[in-house]
Amino acid sequence: MDAIRADSVVKDFGEVRALNGVSLGVEAGELFFLLGGSGCGKTTLLRCIAGLEDPTSGKISFDGEDVTALPTHKREAAMVFQSYALWPHMTVGQNIGFGLEERKVPKNEIAQRVKEVLEMVRMPGFEGRGIDQMSGGQQQRVSLARALVVKPKCLLLDEPLSNLDAQLRLEMRSEIRRIVKENGLTGVYVTHDQAEALSMADRLAVMDGGRIVQVGTPEQIYRNPKTSYVASFIGETNLLRGKVSNVAGRGAVAVVTKVGELVGRMTDDQWMPASEDQVQVSIRPEAIRISQEGAQLEGRVIEKMYLGESIQYRVGIGEGIEMQVSEMNPRAVLEEGVKVGLKMQVEDVVVLRD
Repeated sequence: MDAIRADSVVKDFGEVRALNGVSLGVEAGELFFLLGGSGCGKTTLLRCIAGLEDPTSGKISFDGEDVTALPTHKREAAMVFQSYALWPHMTVGQNIGFGLEERKVPKNEIAQRVKEVLEMVRMPGFEGRGIDQMSGGQQQRVSLARALVVKPKCLLLDEPLSNLDAQLRLEMRSEIRRIVKENGLTGVYVTHDQAEALSMADRLAVMDGGRIVQVGTPEQIYRNPKTSYVASFIGETNLLRGKVSNVAGRGAVAVVTKVGELVGRMTDDQWMPASEDQVQVSIRPEAIRISQEGAQLEGRVIEKMYLGESIQYRVGIGEGIEMQVSEMNPRAVLEEGVKVGLKMQVEDVVVLRD
C-alpha cells in the first residue's frame, strides 16, 4: 500500500487548470521528487497533498485513508517551505516548539523533543540562539527541525534549498536525505533543480502542463527518457529530427537525420515506430567521443568551454547543425576550427516520438 496516493487529481484556479488528472503513488520510506519547469503543477500537487489546497476533483490518500477533506494538521504531515517561515522575534527553541505548544504538549516534553530534533539536525545546544544569529544553512536546519518535532509520517519539502549558496546546497542535500532515511519518513520534495533530484531521489516524477509525463528512478529517467521533453529537461542532450529507415527491434532502430544515419534504441514500451515515421534522436553530450577512428559524424569545433574537471565543445556538423560534446578529465584542449570525428554507442542513442 502506498504511503501517499493521488488519484485523478484536478486543480483549477479560475480558468487555469494547474493539475490535469494527476495520479501518483509514493511508497513508505521513499524520498520522492516532483520535478518540472515553472508552472508545471509540482507545487500545486504538493500543496494538495499537504492540505493547503483543495483539489477541484480527485482524491488524496495517506496509508489507504482518504484525507482529501482533512485539514493539514490532521494529516500527520509536516511541510518545509522555501522561505523558512521562521519568526525572528523567537529563539530557535521557541520556533521549533511552537507547533507543540499549539497542540497543548506539556512544557517539559516540548523541551525534550526540541533537544532531540536539534541533535537530529546537528545543531545541539542552539535552543537559546536568536534567528538573526543563524546563517542561511542553519535557518534551514531550524525549519527542518520545526517540521520534525511534531513526529510526522510524511515530510513535504517545497524547494527548500533554493535560497542557499552552492556549497550549502550540496551539504544540505545529504543532510535532508539522511534525516528522511534515519527517521523512516516518507518524503515528497519539489524542485526545479535537476542535479538536486538526480542526487537525492529514490524515484522522481517529471511534470509538464499539469500532468506527470514520466516516473522512475534517477537512472531510469536520465538513461531512458520516454519523451523529448524529459530528455531535454533532465540534463543536457542533443536532439535531432529524422525519419526511420529500418526497425530491427527495440535494440536497433536506424534513423536518417540531416547529419547522416544513426542507429539507436527504444525506451517507450508503449510505442514502436514504423519505417518512414518521423522521430527524434537524443544523444547526451557525455556519451559522444571525439575520435577519428570509427567516427560516425564529422565536424569542426565552434566553441570550447573549459571547466577544469571537464570541457564542453560546441561542434558544427553540416549546415546549421550543432552538437554539444562533453569530455571528462581533459588532458588536451582542442582549439576552435579544428576538424573532429564523433562516435557514439547504440545504447547511448535514444529514439523518441517526434
